[in-house]
Amino acid sequence: MTKLPSIGQPINRLEGVQKVTGTAKYSGEYNVDDLLYGYVVNSTITKGKIKSIDTAEAEKLDGVISILTHENRPSTAWFDLQYADMDAPPGTVFKPLKDNEIKYNGQPIALVVAETFEMARYAAHLIKVVYTEEEFSTDLVGNKGKAREPKKGLASLLKPPPPKPTGDFGRAYQASFAKIESDFTHGTEHHNPMEMFATTVVYEGKDKLKIYDKTQGTINSQMYVANVFGLKMKNVQVIAPFVGGGFGSGLRPQYQLFMAVMASLKLKRNVRVTLDRAQMYTFGHRPPTLQTTKFGADENGKLNAAYHKAIGETSQFEDYVETVVNWTPMLYPVENTLLEHELVPLDVYSPLDMRAPGGSTGMHAIEITMDELAYKLKIDPLELRLINYSDIDTTSGKEYSSKELKECYLQGAERFGWKDRNPEPRSMKRGNKLVGYGMATGIWEANRLLARAEITMTKDLKVEIKNAVTDIGTGTLTVMTQIAADELGLPIEDITFLYADSKMPFAPIQGGSFTVATVGPAVQEACRAMNKRLFNKAKVLRNSPLAKAKFKDVIFDQGFIILKSDSNVKVNFKQIFEENNLKATQITSTAMPNPLRHGKKARAVHSAVFVEVEVDEELGMIEVKRAVTAVAAGKIINPKTAESQILGGMIWGISKALHEETITDHRFGKYMNANLGEYHIPVHADVQDLNVIFVKEDDNFVNDLGVKGIGEIGIVGMPPAIANAIYHATGRRIHNLPIHFDQLIS
Repeated sequence: MTKLPSIGQPINRLEGVQKVTGTAKYSGEYNVDDLLYGYVVNSTITKGKIKSIDTAEAEKLDGVISILTHENRPSTAWFDLQYADMDAPPGTVFKPLKDNEIKYNGQPIALVVAETFEMARYAAHLIKVVYTEEEFSTDLVGNKGKAREPKKGLASLLKPPPPKPTGDFGRAYQASFAKIESDFTHGTEHHNPMEMFATTVVYEGKDKLKIYDKTQGTINSQMYVANVFGLKMKNVQVIAPFVGGGFGSGLRPQYQLFMAVMASLKLKRNVRVTLDRAQMYTFGHRPPTLQTTKFGADENGKLNAAYHKAIGETSQFEDYVETVVNWTPMLYPVENTLLEHELVPLDVYSPLDMRAPGGSTGMHAIEITMDELAYKLKIDPLELRLINYSDIDTTSGKEYSSKELKECYLQGAERFGWKDRNPEPRSMKRGNKLVGYGMATGIWEANRLLARAEITMTKDLKVEIKNAVTDIGTGTLTVMTQIAADELGLPIEDITFLYADSKMPFAPIQGGSFTVATVGPAVQEACRAMNKRLFNKAKVLRNSPLAKAKFKDVIFDQGFIILKSDSNVKVNFKQIFEENNLKATQITSTAMPNPLRHGKKARAVHSAVFVEVEVDEELGMIEVKRAVTAVAAGKIINPKTAESQILGGMIWGISKALHEETITDHRFGKYMNANLGEYHIPVHADVQDLNVIFVKEDDNFVNDLGVKGIGEIGIVGMPPAIANAIYHATGRRIHNLPIHFDQLIS
């Protein structure tokens, strides 16, 4: 007997109606009685000290309740470790209002608390601050000579340093038939989700707080608050059921959380602190990075030497590191490698993970270099990648648990029409537009962490499953419900997945494309445990038809336990509850990768990207006319939400390649376009024909569900594919991102 699956079905988002009708509440929208509003004051210098801060005029205003500065703030934790979070890099975590020292431009230096948001904002502008300024440095290019190796820390477990050199790169490179050496840069980028950061703190008495926070990890924020303010974990509840985009910006607790909690505890009142759009540029960003590649190949196109060096920006107080240079030997079998990654500490806030951190940076350089090599060898860029195809991750020497990248290449090329490409640059035209075809490979790690889930089933066969994971718009709620429905054999409408509450069973931060692969198995394991409990009770029922059956001999479908070999032999769930006099039954389960087994194979998700661009021959204006991304990511739980994730990544890839950059004036150490009017992102006219292919990939090694993450893979291959298409169209090789029209007409 077979049952109809929920997994694999393009089910609409279960919270979709709430979101489109405006009934979904975000962290700054909860109706709280007796609520005070906080507005943050930010520094206007880049480095120095606060000589004086005059709040007298602001304090005179009716409705201003309190103004917190470094001079009057309540005491908090002493030790650096107490300020750390799940995503904290090595170093000393920034502590808001700690003292009068200014470490970066835009640093929070005060909080005005008032009866209305408007009054708090107005009062903030009346505060007079006198600074003693010091020399500062924010220019990565001008300070690249000060680059050094990153400090080691726990973060290196998820962001491993470059592997050790293999073979003899220098000798192999010099002996190569074809050699390519290139330099790459990309500028600073900021996350800019639609929902700005806000925290609403409900003071429940006796240092007990209920917090509605914009976060990608409720337990992460809970731990941070409890540790920093000396509260019991059980007295801190963080709730975040709806998050209006994160892209990594909510992986770490941001300063509005600190400010809101501090004010609430001091005043013993309910407090909300909301950041405005300009303040969204005062914490975290994708760091500007300089890269150098040197690739060598033999006359047949086989890579025999690969050098990749990255120099990234970090703050003066933390060593933020991305995995930038490790990807080449993970994709291509190269015997002689030299990979280096260094950091330049500057007077900026610490960078922060941003969709495909390091991957979208590193693959830009790698895949353009591969394209350059293909042209030098006069080999089709797709053929060059097939020549260098391998099922082994040469950084570890391990076979991939699954790798259907070759099928991605073939299906993507077929859908796109790659065979119609004239290989000669500037050879394809459409009116006054130069037409270019480009392609690139994508890769992202397929990680999995520990998670727990609680399941409760009632006698009317209604199920609740609880886990603290957030849903940052990826469809987590829907997907987890599908997993549970499939495992239990119940209709999806009978399953309620409760989530995004720190009081619920453990989930790590939602990032790195590991959420479904981490929380999904926890949900699956809880459901299996419930099934086993029901089965064991069914076996001992009076005259049970399943008395001699084994668990592996049955399936669970439509509220019945059914013998696989004979669908007429079955027991109703309701009968089990009635005869055992049960009102409900509950189980909590833990799921984690087996460390002895998990490390035996390499795990990754792969993609192949094909892009067509048009470039106006006279004006240099660039249009991405169409793109195809073929993805191999294990089992796809929900094709609709999965496609949405890939499309979102592709659009962001267009943005990264052609639009997005935060500009710093290094004379002031300040971002000059901290708004969505001048920080350019794609609009409807920039996004045209985008297609997604999910290549069938079976992988029972990564987890029992066979799922891999898809949040990041959609972006990593797009920027280099666009850059390669621009070269094919124009004959101009541009290594700097974003690419603007002036680079094509100069």
